Amino acid sequence: MAENPALAELLDMVPALRGERTVTELAGGLTNTNYKVVTADGAYVMRVSAKDAGLLAIDRENEYLNSVSAAEAGVGAEVVDYVPQHSLLVLEFIEGHTQSAEDLRRGDKLEMVAAACRQLHSAAPFRDDFNMFRIQHRYLGLVQERGFRLPDRYLEFEPQVRRIEAAMAVRDEGTVPCNNDLLAENFIDTGGAFRLIDYEYSGMNDACFELGNVWSESNLSLDQLDELVTHYYGRRLRNRIARARLWGLMSKYGWTLWASIQDGVSDIDFDFWQWGMEKYERAVAEFDGPDFERLLDEVVRED
Repeated sequence: MAENPALAELLDMVPALRGERTVTELAGGLTNTNYKVVTADGAYVMRVSAKDAGLLAIDRENEYLNSVSAAEAGVGAEVVDYVPQHSLLVLEFIEGHTQSAEDLRRGDKLEMVAAACRQLHSAAPFRDDFNMFRIQHRYLGLVQERGFRLPDRYLEFEPQVRRIEAAMAVRDEGTVPCNNDLLAENFIDTGGAFRLIDYEYSGMNDACFELGNVWSESNLSLDQLDELVTHYYGRRLRNRIARARLWGLMSKYGWTLWASIQDGVSDIDFDFWQWGMEKYERAVAEFDGPDFERLLDEVVRED
């Protein structure tokens, strides 16, 4: 792509990107713009933050520090440079096959998914905590304060959310370094193993949130969630499966409000509302479904 003066100025701020280069905009960024930059010395990704990222609980310094930790653990991309005053993060470009939800739903790579999550979760502690109960509460206040759209019946489920939170606290599993946003496109198959990218929402969290979020984002089947959790822990644990499923429900319920905020503030050409409503409809099916009471019971029990 042709470099406009503003883009060229940003690129020239990074020593590794100066000189002869080829720049291609990468698709998929919903809170940033990503460019692949190829120079004589290698290929890189430059991430430029979108405006209003702070509304979405994104802290770029936290993202940078946690990206370094993930790279040191061997699962994230190497961090090449960080220019905080211009919200630039430059990473190695990982060669491999970027996954799609359809790829993960085939089910033949669930053991690789579990292995990559375990590798990330063994990284050095991340700087901040990530708790979807607190983030959802913050998002809800922002949506109501600014008059953004709220789906029908959304507030009706708040009592169930409090019940989930209380049940989770009975058997607190502690926290580990988590990506917290593992949609399929953040898995890159480098040939028998996954690398994990995009640490905007990273933080210390319950490992079962990570597994439940993978299930939610790629719309895996319940049997595949069972298999994923079993691969992760090395044996079938009913309370962990219930925990991951409830976190997956909270993931859908919380990210629905992320979509509402983006629908209200973002200038990116993307239908955030429809994206969020697809998640919300699946959350409603879980809240109203026949398994909700059983899951609350199983998450507090010992296996």
